[in-house]
Amino acid sequence: MAKRKFRHVIVAGIDGAGSFALQAETPNMDSIFKNGAKTFRALASNPTVSGECWGSMFTGTAPDVHKMTNSIVSSVEYDLDSLYPSVFRRIKEAYPQVKMASFCNWSPINFGMVEHNLGVDFDTGKDDELAAGIAEYIKANKPDFMFIQFDSVDGAGHSSGYGSPGHLAQISVVDGYVGGIYNAVTDAGMADDTLFIAIADHGGTPDTGGGRHGGWTDAEKTVFFQAAGKGVCTGEIPQMNIRDLAAVILYAFGIDIPAITPGGLDGENTGKFVRQPMM
Repeated sequence: MAKRKFRHVIVAGIDGAGSFALQAETPNMDSIFKNGAKTFRALASNPTVSGECWGSMFTGTAPDVHKMTNSIVSSVEYDLDSLYPSVFRRIKEAYPQVKMASFCNWSPINFGMVEHNLGVDFDTGKDDELAAGIAEYIKANKPDFMFIQFDSVDGAGHSSGYGSPGHLAQISVVDGYVGGIYNAVTDAGMADDTLFIAIADHGGTPDTGGGRHGGWTDAEKTVFFQAAGKGVCTGEIPQMNIRDLAAVILYAFGIDIPAITPGGLDGENTGKFVRQPMM
């Protein structure tokens, strides 16, 4: 196992934001990631559905490998002995005393994507409720790894169309939540040793009267990723798939990254762990 790069890793997932964050007013993320690594052209998993996409990020594999769908993760707990463990399990196996948490609006993430024998602290609730609780949790517990999922942006996309004024306005609201979380990291004295990440799982169509996702249009398949922390290279990431997030997290913890995991085609890319040159 290589040397640990960061004491803390915090991932703020914004469901349904796609690459539309580039069009929205996001002063907090603009400030947080000003000197970080970023892309607004990362490739989602195919199909562009939350179960498949978050599952890819947690396991570093394509949907045809991890087999997570919305219906499955809503009704079946993730296999404790899966050949494709989540990053939570990989971190726990490397650091038995680790403090981890998953606070999500969309409860199937906590139910069907994270193994339930790891001592992970779970919480679920509406975005605004979660944001307040997350800030207090960080200051009280200083978690080694924390995953956060906000869902209201996806709801706005479904309601009024992805990229619509209402959708972009909700991205701005959640940007405020992300800013509050980063302030909590700073208040807890963790900022100098934290890899802070924001990422979307998928986008959606700009259909008037209500958007959708699951297809493979540019609006659905391109998403944003931003990372900040000591040693993170400043600039644009030239190529990235959302499942690369797993490798980035493991690299930050100094955990050996599997050279390759078996998997079929996922859009334009094969099912690999790939560490992008961001650190």
